[in-house]
Amino acid sequence: MGINNMESTLMKAAVCYEFGQPLVIEEVYLDPPQVGEVKVRLTATAICHSDIHVIKGEFGGKVPVVAGHEGAGIVEAVGEGVTLTKPGDAVVVSLLRSCGRCFYCTTGAPNNCEARWPLDKVSRLRTQRGEPIAIGTRVAAFAEYCIVDQSQVVPISDQFPLEKAALLGCGVITGIGAVINTAQVKPATGVAVIGCGGVGLNAIQGAALAGAYPIIAIDVLENKLETARSFGATHTLNAAAEPNLREAVRALTNGRGVDNVFLTVGTAKAMQQGFSLPRKGGAVVIVGLPGKGEVPLAVQPFVWSEQRVLASWMGSGRLSVDVPRFVALYEAGRLKLDELITARYPLEQINEAIASLEQGQALRNVIVF
Repeated sequence: MGINNMESTLMKAAVCYEFGQPLVIEEVYLDPPQVGEVKVRLTATAICHSDIHVIKGEFGGKVPVVAGHEGAGIVEAVGEGVTLTKPGDAVVVSLLRSCGRCFYCTTGAPNNCEARWPLDKVSRLRTQRGEPIAIGTRVAAFAEYCIVDQSQVVPISDQFPLEKAALLGCGVITGIGAVINTAQVKPATGVAVIGCGGVGLNAIQGAALAGAYPIIAIDVLENKLETARSFGATHTLNAAAEPNLREAVRALTNGRGVDNVFLTVGTAKAMQQGFSLPRKGGAVVIVGLPGKGEVPLAVQPFVWSEQRVLASWMGSGRLSVDVPRFVALYEAGRLKLDELITARYPLEQINEAIASLEQGQALRNVIVF
């Protein structure tokens, strides 16, 4: 299949020129897709906290950079050798890539694919002055178009609402996947979720889908705890008001603690609280990315209690498997997506959308094109 649309595209993008400063909306060039790559005209991009880490420089990297990695749109052009999609397809776009051939891809963990990708070395983005623009979180979806590897897109029905499909590329697969894929939660086992933002709510609805009980939502904001109940939490605890969180959780679990604790926020305090909540033989699943610095962990209690610490990268996701399942669950009325979207913004208001998320006023804000 040959390359379509060989001309570079002049498009609007939200560019970070200085870490920690507002993004600049300007027209930039996007070069055509190369071998194995796909050009997507984005219709919606959700804002994730990882994007905020990128534009603050907390993940390192270089400027100028375009962040954004949770999108959906229409395939406009494909490079040579693309077989997984075609122009005109409606697709979910994610940062997850998989070569299908390496050790991890062939042993069921494609989220840990060890292949090296041209797009990690050479950007298809450049300013009108010819300066290269770095691709943030493998997609650069804070723009009207993006170029990604074909393994980063999953075709879906063109009847599926794309602003909701955008959520499937990160927040949903991260939260639900941590429960279903990483921890493999069983029915009637206890779950605690610390942090009831977008990822945390998806972990809660993942636990509900798995048949867990009790499902304990923990946060410091009452409005988020109220929302957590609508996503499947059976109990809620306000960590700011609870004098002894460990004992409060034990009181709800016959004095033992929960089978699985999901840490969806990366603060040291939240993680230390989470380490005290599993029962003997239980697990702590780290989902949220901690900031710079170390989080102390007392190892001896974990050994004595035979507890486990697991990490969940993108929900141990298998993009081509999980996304169709989520689509089916949504169409069956068993997956909440509409309720995750707090507000919709045009690209020109992306800085306001980011500020709203940072201030805890939103679950997911979506940029619509």
